Amino acid sequence: MSRISKVVTVTTLMRMKANGEKIVALTAYDYPFARLVEDAGLHLILVGDSLGMAVQGLTSTLPVTMDEMIYHTRIVARATEHVMVLGDMPFMSYQTSVSEAVYNAGRFLKEGGAAGVKLEGGASVCDRIRAMTEAGIPVQAHIGLTPQSVHQMGGFKVQRDEERLLADAIAVEAAGAFSVVLEGIPAPIAANITAQLKIPTIGIGAGPDCDGQVLVLHDMLGLNDRHRPKFVKQYAQLGDLASEALRQYAEEVQNSTFPGPEHCY
Repeated sequence: MSRISKVVTVTTLMRMKANGEKIVALTAYDYPFARLVEDAGLHLILVGDSLGMAVQGLTSTLPVTMDEMIYHTRIVARATEHVMVLGDMPFMSYQTSVSEAVYNAGRFLKEGGAAGVKLEGGASVCDRIRAMTEAGIPVQAHIGLTPQSVHQMGGFKVQRDEERLLADAIAVEAAGAFSVVLEGIPAPIAANITAQLKIPTIGIGAGPDCDGQVLVLHDMLGLNDRHRPKFVKQYAQLGDLASEALRQYAEEVQNSTFPGPEHCY
């Protein structure tokens, strides 16, 4: 992909769906990686609460706080010029009340520099989605396997209830969501949902027929040494490269070959 020359907006993504153009999304959590995503010409960065596992070493997304999400969103937004940046609303930032949900979503735009937010849930969160969009906050919905509900779901399990999934997708679209993430859904079900919606679908473990795809950056670059889900393709092994570089650095310091004359003043 070539570098995007215009700022990606909600309208851009809607037009891409209408034209059959695939949307390319990725997570990012800091300035250096956000710059790489920007330079690669991707369309969408999600500052995901997945940072809990990818960056903080947690076993779930549940402990991640609003202040942590705002911090990471702000430094990602600072690195971007054209790619659309969305902030992921963490657990308990929108579940307690509509007013708190709108307030916290607004923080992502005011303090984080995001262009919109993502939140998990279908019909049960439509009152939040509706209130946010009425306040001028673009909202991306997220249905299927929703990591914040991992305990309720009994683990990270593929979601197969087509009737419920389709109803949730239609409901979030009607509430004003500009797109919806489909996670952990069998490909034929995701294809049917995508065909029935006017808004773009972004798949993660939902097959090739979604309007776009998103992956966790650390997973696809080989920086995650934990379990790798079936849907993840590793495009590089940066973890191995980094480990080798660190070993070489340590060896050269210990045998006094670094710093050499060319590194001295």
